[in-house]
Amino acid sequence: MQAYIVGGAVRDALLGLPVKDRDWVVVGSTPEEMRARGFRPVGRDFPVFLHPDSNEEYALARTERKSGHGYTGFVCHAAPEVTLEEDLLRRDLTINAIARAEDGTLIDPYGGQRDLAARVFRHVSPAFAEDPLRVLRVARFAARFTDFTVAPETLALMRQMVAAGEIDHLVAERVWQELARGLMEARPSRMIRALRDCGALARLLPELDRLFGVPQPEKHHPEIDTGEHVLQVIDAAAASAQPLAVRWACLLHDLGKADTPAHLLPHHYGHEAASARRAREVSERLKAPTDCRDLAEMVAREHGILARAAELRPETMVRLIERCDGLRRPERFLLMLEAAACDQAGRIGAIAAATRPLTRWPAALAAVRAVDAGTIARNCTEKSQIPQALHAARVAAVKALDKDIK
Repeated sequence: MQAYIVGGAVRDALLGLPVKDRDWVVVGSTPEEMRARGFRPVGRDFPVFLHPDSNEEYALARTERKSGHGYTGFVCHAAPEVTLEEDLLRRDLTINAIARAEDGTLIDPYGGQRDLAARVFRHVSPAFAEDPLRVLRVARFAARFTDFTVAPETLALMRQMVAAGEIDHLVAERVWQELARGLMEARPSRMIRALRDCGALARLLPELDRLFGVPQPEKHHPEIDTGEHVLQVIDAAAASAQPLAVRWACLLHDLGKADTPAHLLPHHYGHEAASARRAREVSERLKAPTDCRDLAEMVAREHGILARAAELRPETMVRLIERCDGLRRPERFLLMLEAAACDQAGRIGAIAAATRPLTRWPAALAAVRAVDAGTIARNCTEKSQIPQALHAARVAAVKALDKDIK
């Protein structure tokens, strides 16, 4: 029995990056021997075990044979005679097909170190095409490793996979998982570009793909289209370390602009309602978590008016806070402001400058929430008068806040 560290742990160590988790492959062993050594079995589809002391994963060396469509259509063969080189051959990219022996020796039969040095994502073998999830993984890696490029032959293979319909067999949960992980990387725009370059974006997120080529209003950045604007917005969200819900909202905030009739372009009158509807549709289709879905819909609907805070009447601001449930959910309202700031940064190029038009909102939210609803209710002779009196008190609070600022 021989054990080797494989995959991301080896790759990241060679890149000088922190290693979070270590995965091991075991050559020359059997499930019975692993259990006899105290390893605990956890694998359902193939033999994977947890080390009795470290709890790290140890998988028996295996080969895979395609047996159907999608990323689950495989027959795995794990046996003592499967070699390390055979196990590495089934992996996706050469940079993930390097093993390290317990004495530190590197085993690199497919040129992973060469591609690390050249900053290239290259598939190990034609078997790459058998797993459509690998298209999303390459795109996610592009968002993480920002100085890498996809090898031309690998990009060509990804395009063939999309054309063959393999990408259509991915289930929503796995698509969401990979997109969410990619959005949390340093440059999420690179994930979207990689998906678009191979044609996968049009299959997985056609609503987003349609934004490329749709012009921006002249008052914004007419030199870039709406798709490019969205990429700038999600990178602004990453640069300001926003949580996933904000990044997802930034990705979907302008989807309705693709519905604008051609004769109205470059203007997009009232696109927010269509954007909100499409943001919800996409979130539901991909089974995004509730917090991501709700924030995306809210940001799509409200981001335009949020940016005009300086010109809004107190009445309008209070109605928006009430409409967005800011009184009960102030944290979500503040996240919406963060997304709106990223949207502005996608136009002017700087988060600090983008937040200036939005600074009126947090103070207004605090003033509205400070209104004593209980006292107002007790002072109303008729219960039917309470909502109107409460709303009026909130508007007065924002007016008073504006006077103090002036």
